[in-house]
Amino acid sequence: MQKLLVIGYVWVEKTTGAGNRMMQLIELFKEEGWQITFATPAQKTVNSLDLTTLNINEVAIELNNISFDSFVKELEPTVVLFDRFMMEEQFGWRVAENCPNAIRILDTEDLHFLRKVRHQQLKKGEELTKEALLESNEAKREIAAMLRCDLSLIISSYEIQLLKEVFKIDESLLYHLPFLLNKINVQKINSWPSFEEREHFTFIGNFFHKPNVDAVVQLKKIWKLIRKKLSKVEVHIYGAYATQQITELHNEKEGFIIKGFAEDALEVVRKAKVVIAPLRFGAGIKGKLTEAMICGTPSVTSSIGAEGMHNELPWSGYIEDDLDKFADSAINLYTNKKAWTFAQKNGIQIINTLYDKDILIPKFLNRLNELQENIRTHRNNNFYGSILQHQTLQSTKYMSKWIEEKNKEKEL
Repeated sequence: MQKLLVIGYVWVEKTTGAGNRMMQLIELFKEEGWQITFATPAQKTVNSLDLTTLNINEVAIELNNISFDSFVKELEPTVVLFDRFMMEEQFGWRVAENCPNAIRILDTEDLHFLRKVRHQQLKKGEELTKEALLESNEAKREIAAMLRCDLSLIISSYEIQLLKEVFKIDESLLYHLPFLLNKINVQKINSWPSFEEREHFTFIGNFFHKPNVDAVVQLKKIWKLIRKKLSKVEVHIYGAYATQQITELHNEKEGFIIKGFAEDALEVVRKAKVVIAPLRFGAGIKGKLTEAMICGTPSVTSSIGAEGMHNELPWSGYIEDDLDKFADSAINLYTNKKAWTFAQKNGIQIINTLYDKDILIPKFLNRLNELQENIRTHRNNNFYGSILQHQTLQSTKYMSKWIEEKNKEKEL
């Protein structure tokens, strides 16, 4: 039996886009009959899923602890999937040393350095530049992790292009794997509430994620423009881990309602007339916007929000960066049934063309099989990656061992 070891940055939560993405990957391997172990050094939260109910082994692991070496050696995984580059930095050298034949895959979730540099540039009031990306220490760390792995899963078509053109990453090390979603069929479409049955705008997003916090602050500005024309309409803000900054924006008189954690995010989105997401920075593809499409709910978002999500297909609503135009588009989508219905159809086309898991999964499994059959040649062709692996193994290994010894001294 083939074995998958997932080294998670956090325990899987369904309340996050990253959690949904991880569950899609886990289910992919599970349906192929793989034995799956999920290991992480993180602490569980109230929103953490119990993966043992899915016959997945859960293991708590420690940073800078030799116990991981014996654990991974005994497990002998076929594939090790690192959940974000930070986990590859911590455990990649140990996997390479103890399980040299295991395929090492990095699931980037989104490009963290892209999100971080965009945030920095936004705070400085400057545009994103090639130079800012190339000079980023975060970019150097994340790209190094990609080079050390056999394959990196990239969720956004924009990010694939960026990695190839700006960072000159060989395409044999990259694989574009967006969200893996069910095709929207006629039965699903017929189950959606109609235009007349829906009401209010909605925003949904985990508030541990800084782009979501910023987006709601932006939304507060836009909402004043919308309420001038739609005085009875509300916007409902959902998301786990709401900060004080977010909760203080709650204002029932203005129809700006902070709802908090949504037990059933899809049901919330299904009932809304329009999803609204004025994101000013971020990366990857946005779960809130694919959720909108699979619920038949049109959306208004920014160019950052829609980036890498629809290729050349028309958007399921409007893409606007100017606040006044954003508000006007939201009002039009909310009040114009013809525009709303057209946008809904665009969403169906995007999901069925770009995110159909029945098309995406077989292609990915073929790539994985090719990798397993030709791993020696593949690694020899990635000479710069092998240099990084060698140097990192030496430096990280001895730093980690030094920390291990310091930890032992504390215990004495």
